[in-house]
Amino acid sequence: MFQTYDDTADPTLGAARVARLRSLLKEEGYAGFLIPRADEHQGEYVPPRAERLKWLTGFSGSAGLAAVLLDSAAIFVDGRYTLQVRTQVDTDVFQTCHLIDMPPQVWLAKHLKGGGKLAYDPWLHTVDSVKRLKTALVETGAELVALPENLIDRIWEDQPEPPAAPVTPHEEAYAGEEAQAKLERISATLKERKVDAAVLTMPDSIAWLFNIRGHDVSHTPLPLSFAIVKKDGTADLFIDERKLGPETRNHLGNIVAVHAPDAFGVNLGELGENGAKVQIDPASCADWINAKLLASGANVTHGADPCELPKACKNAREVDGARKAHERDGAALVRFLAWLDENAPSGKVTEIEAAKQLEAFRAESGLLKDISFDTISGAGPNGAIVHYRVTEKTDRALGPGELYLVDSGAQYLDGTTDVTRTIAIGKPSAEMKDRFTRVLKGHIALSMARYPEGTTGAQLDALARMALWQAGLDFDHGTGHGVGSYLSVHEGPQRISKAGHEPLRPGMIVSNEPGYYKTDAYGIRIENLQVVTAAAMIDGGERPMLGFETLTLAPIDRRLIDASLLTADEKAWLNAYHARVAKVVGAQVDEKTSAWLAEATRAV
Repeated sequence: MFQTYDDTADPTLGAARVARLRSLLKEEGYAGFLIPRADEHQGEYVPPRAERLKWLTGFSGSAGLAAVLLDSAAIFVDGRYTLQVRTQVDTDVFQTCHLIDMPPQVWLAKHLKGGGKLAYDPWLHTVDSVKRLKTALVETGAELVALPENLIDRIWEDQPEPPAAPVTPHEEAYAGEEAQAKLERISATLKERKVDAAVLTMPDSIAWLFNIRGHDVSHTPLPLSFAIVKKDGTADLFIDERKLGPETRNHLGNIVAVHAPDAFGVNLGELGENGAKVQIDPASCADWINAKLLASGANVTHGADPCELPKACKNAREVDGARKAHERDGAALVRFLAWLDENAPSGKVTEIEAAKQLEAFRAESGLLKDISFDTISGAGPNGAIVHYRVTEKTDRALGPGELYLVDSGAQYLDGTTDVTRTIAIGKPSAEMKDRFTRVLKGHIALSMARYPEGTTGAQLDALARMALWQAGLDFDHGTGHGVGSYLSVHEGPQRISKAGHEPLRPGMIVSNEPGYYKTDAYGIRIENLQVVTAAAMIDGGERPMLGFETLTLAPIDRRLIDASLLTADEKAWLNAYHARVAKVVGAQVDEKTSAWLAEATRAV
């Protein structure tokens, strides 16, 4: 219904396409060109037109960068994609590099000998990333050159058109705050920061601020657009007006002045001509915007997107909506897990069939707007690929003695979900149970955490890893990410990882998803979403504390638990969680499924 399983990227075409790109580089006198997996808004999800990296290399991950020089080429990915990239990309053409072990700057400094002009599209690189590149290239004598037109666009004959999907109002019943009130809050922030205006480049910020949602990218209800917010409370929205029907125009009313996208550059220029002090977020703002402002005379200052933090701290209506969305989603998940237990032992259920069945159970609620990302449905060795995306080519049956990892989510008007469960198909090995239980111990440790105000995700990250570390094990991804409210399933600024430096605040929703991955064998991940709450004061306590309320409601596979490795407190948490799942979800499912759930949530 919502996910496709064809793999249109063909790595065998990479060599020919790279050859065409190199021919163009020689014609134009450039030493190389950079191709990020990005669009003008620097979001995780991009429209088909912006899938330039996939078109050139075959890599379909949500983050990456390719550098094509006249005599060498490389693709850079993070730890989620180190296995996937080798299966999707022609390694005779591209060197595959880990972003940490071999950053693009280091690789370029090594391979761009003798200078030359390295070209890039300034719409697809942030201010921060361009600064890092320029610093890295100083010693090589190479020059970083911004191009007026993307070179891939010149050789991609059947490149899709820009999206123009309808934009709809997001009702206050779900948003919990009127757009005008949000705009007044942001304007007050600009006054505090002593800036005249802020440029908003992230569509999720724009969607949140004006209480609108769109359909320009898969699985995330984003209206691709730009906005300028001013300290006097006025705002300008730059969007393809074909997206705006009468209802949406009426909703926007006098809150914001609507302009065509072509007017964006003109308005940036006017800010500069008026000597305005303009704030951009260098981590997400396209280099083109920064250059335009500077060239027009604006006083450009750097700061975080003013919408990012208030968007992350959900109000009471949004938190209540998230609870309801997870209760509804929990019923679909339990029906799916019961179905899987009944059908998977036959050896005939495939990864695609399982993913489709899960979507179908969610859709039966009548309230599903979309899935929140392509379902990760990985059996056996495919589960070891952290962000595996099943296709018709890679689809395999769930075999006996294997583990099946399913990471999925849904978009409802009242909330966004994201949940991972690992299920034993048949009898698991002792090693599988040991690894699973260690992942579970980390998950429980983070769920039970109490911490003072000001605590960051980086300070909590080790809790989820400790049981693995004690066995000489670890996982190569963050422990948790922020989640939006009928918005992006990956939201900042909060995250639980070694690099999570934003303090956690009440109302923030984060994932809790430690894992373990054995290459070519199996993968394990247990993921719940949880909301930051004020913790109850305890006798003798001196400082206010925060904690987590778990939102996700789905059983954790007891067959994979080695109870001897769990402490009494860990067993108590697991039994209480399962009792809650049985009570809340059991009332929403049929009698047969309810009986299955009672066994699945039996006390350890």
